[in-house]
Amino acid sequence: MWNRILKITLHLFLCVLLTVLTQIGGVVYLISVFSIRAKAKKRRWKVAGVFIGVYLVATFLIVPLVAPQFGREKIKNSDILQAHSVFYTLANRNYVRPELNITLGEIAIQFEKNNSGIKLIYLDANFPFIDGFPLLPHLSHDDGKKIDVSLIYEDSKGQITNKKPSVSGYGIYEGPKGLEFDMVAACKNMGYFQYDFPKYLSLGKIHGSILFSEKGTRELAQYIVRQDAIGKLFIEPHLKSRLNLRSEKVRFHGCRAVRHDDHIHFQLK
Repeated sequence: MWNRILKITLHLFLCVLLTVLTQIGGVVYLISVFSIRAKAKKRRWKVAGVFIGVYLVATFLIVPLVAPQFGREKIKNSDILQAHSVFYTLANRNYVRPELNITLGEIAIQFEKNNSGIKLIYLDANFPFIDGFPLLPHLSHDDGKKIDVSLIYEDSKGQITNKKPSVSGYGIYEGPKGLEFDMVAACKNMGYFQYDFPKYLSLGKIHGSILFSEKGTRELAQYIVRQDAIGKLFIEPHLKSRLNLRSEKVRFHGCRAVRHDDHIHFQLK
């Protein structure tokens, strides 16, 4: 009896985890489990094989066809607009409303014109289905209107690079310096312990020789806020000050969210 309860609990845990990570993974997992007989030999391997096959077909063939019924479409990758990691594509976290897709392409083109060969690198966008379905760990990102993009970095020679400092794209911060206001400390002192939680999501530091590019990040932020379709841009207050970003669209996201000095968040009006 306890063995059966343990198995059911494990299945439920995996179902929830895959749903949280990919939106469709939990459903695909249940299909895989129920498609293989309970007493089949090497059942775990067969379930895993079915899951991988069905999940890949769903992600790359079915979901892109159905998502437009929910007002969303897959981000149109190009030579100058790409996901930081294949994870964001495999996990179906790369869906946006058509207006944002167009705007992303325009920002990437404008930025690359002044920075030859430099790509606009995006992180979490939105899931393909259902407004209000949470894309954790974000508080928003649930309506197709939001996206995170990486900050811009430069190499030891001061040249802008496509390299980023962490495996996931999150969690390596460009913190406040000198007399810059420390919103991170302020939020944590008010009890918002989660404010710098993404430091646990970096999955490791890479490209240790690269440095934050003030010039490149300022230029990217300016291109973003100049877009008529964009309503808000979130970045940490000390970076707003350091980069001299004066647009009314540049806002503070609030202590209930997480810190934004490892990425830029922007969204449609």
